[in-house]
Amino acid sequence: MTTSKSMHRTARKRMVIKLGGSTLEGLNEAFFDNFKKLRESGVELIITHGGGPAINRELTAQGISSHSLNGIRVTNEAAMKVVQSTLIGQVNPALVHELTNAGIAAVGLNGFDGQIMVADFLDQDVYGYVGAIKTVNAALLETFLDIGIVPVIACVGATDSGQALNINGDTVASDIALAVGADSLLLVTDVSGIRIHHEYQTIATPSLIDQWIEQGHINGGMIPKVQGAIDCLHAGIPSVQIVDEALIGTTIVASIKIQSS
Repeated sequence: MTTSKSMHRTARKRMVIKLGGSTLEGLNEAFFDNFKKLRESGVELIITHGGGPAINRELTAQGISSHSLNGIRVTNEAAMKVVQSTLIGQVNPALVHELTNAGIAAVGLNGFDGQIMVADFLDQDVYGYVGAIKTVNAALLETFLDIGIVPVIACVGATDSGQALNINGDTVASDIALAVGADSLLLVTDVSGIRIHHEYQTIATPSLIDQWIEQGHINGGMIPKVQGAIDCLHAGIPSVQIVDEALIGTTIVASIKIQSS
């Protein structure tokens, strides 16, 4: 993945926040207040989002089958039309509306807008209409950030020829974060981070996570989440956090510095 030429990077803090589909359907006033506090403290925000539950409902209503493989939704042509219409036509404008009502200037975007995300097929024989990002138009995102507008990006990419492609939400978030030189990436989910022995952890490292998985403390749906976070960290994001809607959770860093006495 490469980025288009971006404008001069300032010293301002920059954060990319990825909202999962299940989280989107339970947002409240306190959640948007946290966004406002971040912006008032000088943090520039970019939001990316999926919309799994809404997509699943529409697929079911239309009698279109769908399944996941390696954490990726296998997307045939009919399913792609549903993904595109649901994310761009329903979920994205609804989220932008909520942000606007909360006093946060926002603009809805997807891969068709200003070539924000130019993509190519990940593996059409295996996954169908699923994309891998080739380029991110970082300069356009910089333009919105410079005038105080929060970009809200749906996980739909577009090929050079204009074919819509479904892109994994964590992939979009990490690629956008890398393209704009984000200081941190927040993966917002329905739990307060990683829980070990009934206690949520405030900080973790890849080695600790590997140990917890091996010991069975991390299991189920949290495994792909932490593995995705580690991938983002290895890709160059200084810190990745798995948080709840209060933006409280676990910060994953490469290593923990132990200060000598």
